[in-house]
Parts: sequence; structure tokens; C-alpha cells
Amino acid sequence: MSACLLGVACRYDGKRKPNEAVIALKEKYNLIPVCPEIMGGLPTPRLPSEIRGETVIMENGEDVTDKYSRGAEETLRLARLFGCGKAVLKEKSPSCGSGRIYDGTFSKTLTEGNGVTAGMLLANGIRVAGETEIDALSD
Repeated sequence: MSACLLGVACRYDGKRKPNEAVIALKEKYNLIPVCPEIMGGLPTPRLPSEIRGETVIMENGEDVTDKYSRGAEETLRLARLFGCGKAVLKEKSPSCGSGRIYDGTFSKTLTEGNGVTAGMLLANGIRVAGETEIDALSD
């Protein structure tokens, strides 16, 4: 579960993005909050980042791919440790976005694709949905 969706102030801008439908999942599931960016070593707040090709670039041009990869690996490690089969992640994020992410031009243009963490979880058999798609995870 993206920690920002649970109300943790860990977004790139230092703000929270609580989502009541996501928070309500605690009544039915054990939620494991994660922020892959922080787990990869990035500070809060931080400059926005976007995926450009195979690289994650901060708005100032700094390559932060290694930090995003490290955060994805740590998130996967926690998912395996807790036996998670599903994840609800923040949409459009270069880490957590699934299906649609920003295109790497910092123009707020969306394109098809997955964030680094979402892609890693999907590649390892964990179902991923964004906060507006949580119904897709119900069995």
C-alpha cells in the first residue's frame, strides 16, 4: 500500500494524499504501508521525477534510477516477507504508477507504462492497482 494514500506525508512535495476508500481497506486487510522513494534513499520533500526510457530523471536532470530500483527491491522484499499478493499504489507515480505514468517530459503528459516498483511487483506475480481501481483487486 502506498503510504501516501494512507495519509503519510511522504510524497515528493512533502504532502499527504489520503484516500478514504484505500484507508477503509484496513477493516478487511492487513495493510503494509510503503514509500519506495524513501526506502530507496530519497528525501522528503524532493524534486519530482519521471521515467524517460529506462531511466528515472529528477526535474533538475539528476539520474535517480538506482534509488528507484533500490526502493522497488525493498518493497518487493516486504511483499514477500508478509505474503502479499496484491498492492494498491499511487497512480501516475514513476515508482508506483500502474498502467499510466508521466512521459518523462515534465509536461504533465501521461503515457502507457508502469512505475519502477509497480513493474517489479507485477513481474513477480503481485497484482497491482491504483487507488481508483481497488475494485479490480477484489476476488
